[in-house]
Amino acid sequence: MPTTLLLALVATLTLVNQAHALTLDDLQQRFAHQPVVRAHFDQQRTISGITHPLRSSGELLISRDKGLWWQQQQPFTLTLILNDSRMVQITGNQPPEVITAEGNPQMFRFNHLLRALFQADRAVLEQNFTLTFTDKGQDNWQLVLIPKASPLDKLFTAITLTGHTYLEHIQLDDKQGDRTAITFSQQHTEPKLLSHDEQQRFIQ
Repeated sequence: MPTTLLLALVATLTLVNQAHALTLDDLQQRFAHQPVVRAHFDQQRTISGITHPLRSSGELLISRDKGLWWQQQQPFTLTLILNDSRMVQITGNQPPEVITAEGNPQMFRFNHLLRALFQADRAVLEQNFTLTFTDKGQDNWQLVLIPKASPLDKLFTAITLTGHTYLEHIQLDDKQGDRTAITFSQQHTEPKLLSHDEQQRFIQ
């Protein structure tokens, strides 16, 4: 009898764990409740033939309504502003360089994809990648993206996302054997609305 009760308990606990296993749909719903995310990033790029990795760091702001504001602050200032219709790049004190969706549609495919990564947009990701989602336990997760469509499959072997409450790490492995690792920290979603200063960042 005790053995039967033990087996029943194990079976029950297994079902409970399965019922609460994190899924990609859960992750998308979680990110859907994060209309604004602010974070610090550290980027390290390892390139074949170069002894020391290239490092950079800065701040990012992603808004569901406005797009992505990405400002590298070290080793030099570089600001990128991305939305559905254009990309603005500002290097140091140079005049802004504006690229439109009409002028460079391939660039904006990457732009759309980049925002999909931050928002775990399953529909967009499945158009471009084979997805493998893993619940790592303790609310940790990993999403491995294997490109299946050109030109992504000509550039990357895999893109790996890991996180917890937020996206915490992106690793890009490219066809040349190089690797880019981006770590996000200090994430916060409050206030849920952009401040006046934050809104101005998207006006260029």
